[in-house]
Amino acid sequence: MNGGQAVPRRAAGDSYLIGLIGSGIGTSLSPGLHEREADRQGLRYLYRLIDIDGLGGAPGTLGELVGSARQMGFRGLNITHPCKQLVIEHLDELSPQAEAVGAVNTVLFEGRGASGRAVGHNTDVTGFAASFDRELPDARLERVVLLGAGGAGAAVAHALLARGAQHLAILDPLTDRAVALAASLNRRFGDGRASAADTAGLAALMSRADGLVHASPTGMAAHPGLPLPADLVHSGLWVADVVYRPPETELLRLARERGCTVLNGLGMLVFQAADAFRLFTGRDPDHARMLAQAAELAADP
Repeated sequence: MNGGQAVPRRAAGDSYLIGLIGSGIGTSLSPGLHEREADRQGLRYLYRLIDIDGLGGAPGTLGELVGSARQMGFRGLNITHPCKQLVIEHLDELSPQAEAVGAVNTVLFEGRGASGRAVGHNTDVTGFAASFDRELPDARLERVVLLGAGGAGAAVAHALLARGAQHLAILDPLTDRAVALAASLNRRFGDGRASAADTAGLAALMSRADGLVHASPTGMAAHPGLPLPADLVHSGLWVADVVYRPPETELLRLARERGCTVLNGLGMLVFQAADAFRLFTGRDPDHARMLAQAAELAADP
């Protein structure tokens, strides 16, 4: 995904400085994933982590970080939790996809000096869609429950509705965020395609659901646990989790034990990274190779 904008092809000798901004990103697989693919393409490519936790954890520093990266010659940035929506106010332009989703996971610096522009893209949408199509091509999509209405949840919601999900029930600890996401989805995809729900109605929703998508930090190494009561997971579901480390979260382990078809977050990670790599370099990545690299990196302790 490049928002309809032409991506320049660069020579093999070009160098790239890329960063990832987010919270608690010390275990991110993105540096290894990007740098290994670049090495195999003969590119000089440095991918650096910029953890806001080390800067006091204040998202208020986000504008300064984006500005500093541009001045220091970064080609672009990846953006992750909790900055995917907060970063928008610090950018000059959004791709159509990023504007529709209301979240950015990739920033491309175009031009240099005072005339340079920071353009926000969203490759999470295409990343989740490609992973879903690859692993769950025949999944029923009449009723889907989505846990999480942040940047990742918004991207997943757009991908699912674009692929024909008839109704998406959205839950988030911040009720207003779920309500806002549902409203924006209905404006884009048609009235009644999405609704905000609350935990009081979760059991009824799950009993009728075809699928469950989890798009919050719960289940990550630093945030272990289940995002919903275990007894709500039943064998009639497919279950997808955007968390990729560990590749099998507590939710996916439980779902597998209950007989569900499952999708972990590694595929989304790889396909969104591949789209971002193409934006940064103008080169086509090898998806199969990156999938193998991700599995190898995730297996390392």
